[in-house]
Amino acid sequence: MLHAMIMAGGGGTRFWPRSRQKKPKQFLQLGGDRSLIQQAYERLEAAVPPERMWVITSEAYRQETQAHLPALANDHIIGEPVGRDTAPCVALGAALIIKSDPEAVMLVSPADHVIEPVQEFRRAVHAAHEICKDSPNTFLTFGIPPTYPSVGYGYIQKGPEAAQKQGLTAYKVSAFKEKPSLEIAQQFFASGNYFWNSGIFVWRASTVLATLKEHKPAMHDAALKIAAAWDTPERKAVLETEFAGMEKISVDYAVMEKAKEVMVLQTPYKWDDVGSWQALERLHPQDADGNTVVASHCGIRTSNCIIVSDNRNNLTTTIGVENLIIVRDGDALLVADKRDEAGVKQLVDLLRKRGLELYL
Repeated sequence: MLHAMIMAGGGGTRFWPRSRQKKPKQFLQLGGDRSLIQQAYERLEAAVPPERMWVITSEAYRQETQAHLPALANDHIIGEPVGRDTAPCVALGAALIIKSDPEAVMLVSPADHVIEPVQEFRRAVHAAHEICKDSPNTFLTFGIPPTYPSVGYGYIQKGPEAAQKQGLTAYKVSAFKEKPSLEIAQQFFASGNYFWNSGIFVWRASTVLATLKEHKPAMHDAALKIAAAWDTPERKAVLETEFAGMEKISVDYAVMEKAKEVMVLQTPYKWDDVGSWQALERLHPQDADGNTVVASHCGIRTSNCIIVSDNRNNLTTTIGVENLIIVRDGDALLVADKRDEAGVKQLVDLLRKRGLELYL
């Protein structure tokens, strides 16, 4: 059967000041009237019932996650005691899933993406499930046909065609590529042989555990120890001890780049990882001057700006500005040049260094 695991542990610092330590990106409504984690759950629930759905988040976010996903059983929301990147998260999810279903196919998805239309995502999930049932040793990832030469995403180079399901094509993976320079990204885009790496995976739980046992045996053993204690009074103590001892590493490095049978499914939907404030330009319409406005705003000679406020009763006014990000949220205001948006993460680090955690 198909099981699903949603990874929801990130802090989303690039969305400061809207995203804070107490309410990170996955709990925000950035692409509709539902939070990103609610959207992630709802696009999966047609294929995976709640009893086969898991969320792995930070222990600090367990209660907020439960509030956003009331249909999900409390013990299916796992709070990581410390952040350890995605490989330990996957290892623990696989170990818990395989306890009840040794033949389980497991879908892993981040909590903070926007995907439309949902029906096409579900078609891709169905195709991936069938491929992994037919080919038990396959590791499958969802590849997004690029729409521009992005330097912000990792890339997947496709090889020969490997499978056809539900009218969709899966290819053998020739190589995974790190986030490239603009020149290399332009070459990738022009070639037509590369996909963006979406970070959505499908595989058999037993297969990913076998690969971890071979390449990351300590992580494999720790995950099995936690799973063995899951229904006992020792759950919390074992989780805290074993998880904290796991290596901090991504699933891409720990599993995908070591696996022998890797495929990439060409996806049929629109995808956005909502990685920064400029994503709002892709998720909301612009006015006649190219501004993306999610606020009460009145401006003169204002163009190509992103203007956001958490309170529509507060008016934001602008005169003679262009290409700015202006975000007003609670007790903080961000004004940034769109060309230097990467500086938002640096700003968050600076606030922490200066003892201004009150605003984080």
